[in-house]
Amino acid sequence: MAVSRARRKALSRVFIYVAAIVVAAGILAPPVWLFISSISTQSELLSVPVHWIPHHPTFERYARIIRAASEGGEAEVTFKRSMVNSIIVALFVTALCISIGTLSSYAFARLPIRGKTQLLFMILFIYMLPPIAVVIPLYEIMGRLGLLDTHIVLVLLYSAFLTPFVIWIMRGYFLTIPKDLEEAAMIDGCTRVSALFRVVLPLSVPGLVATSLFCFLMSWEEFFMALIFTSSPAAKTIPVAIAEFSGRHSIDYGMMATGGVLAAIPPVLIALLFQKYIVSGLTSGAVKG
Repeated sequence: MAVSRARRKALSRVFIYVAAIVVAAGILAPPVWLFISSISTQSELLSVPVHWIPHHPTFERYARIIRAASEGGEAEVTFKRSMVNSIIVALFVTALCISIGTLSSYAFARLPIRGKTQLLFMILFIYMLPPIAVVIPLYEIMGRLGLLDTHIVLVLLYSAFLTPFVIWIMRGYFLTIPKDLEEAAMIDGCTRVSALFRVVLPLSVPGLVATSLFCFLMSWEEFFMALIFTSSPAAKTIPVAIAEFSGRHSIDYGMMATGGVLAAIPPVLIALLFQKYIVSGLTSGAVKG
């Protein structure tokens, strides 16, 4: 009996390890194949059967992008400029969404607001609204304001769509913080605003960091609006620049893969650095809603 139980335990452990390996392989396979494609020669990329391991690996494409200003083609120069554009847009969107969304979510979590539930669901509806449904009127408005093909138009649009996400996530996080702490601070002389900044926000750092990271990543990878509202290297972001490696009559798969690898580096580094805040922030905010 004891032997049978030990065998079942060993089998279940083997099953868990096998399942973990299968899941890890499924997650890691796309980025690994992306990197292999980026260092393969054009002939190996198009060869049949497929070369899983390149016979003549080369980092020439990375060098072309790094030397883009002096030696690269137009697409490489655009890609390098788009990296800077993406960083600017993502940072401003994150700052704007966190500033507005955090204060709004605190109000929804703590203050008595008439029709609070209806307002929250209306905000959620805005977040779930597909961009294709509003892109034409938004294009008209931004065109009349003279904001097309600028960083400002992307910052405004991304912030409008991501602020509801911040409100819902941070509201759930604020609900996990006991009201007694704020009431004790107010008894000691704090106003509600000073209690927010001295007590609530310091306790909400994991949630703020996790939400900020998601805002950064979502604005970093957004493609549709960037494609519609930008048209020159002055404002194009990375997803659009990568798409431009494909022309009308040919597609440079190697440069697209190289661009994909370089574009993935900042989000991956940020996620690795702040992974504990991502897990703790989202799980804490999910307790109450």
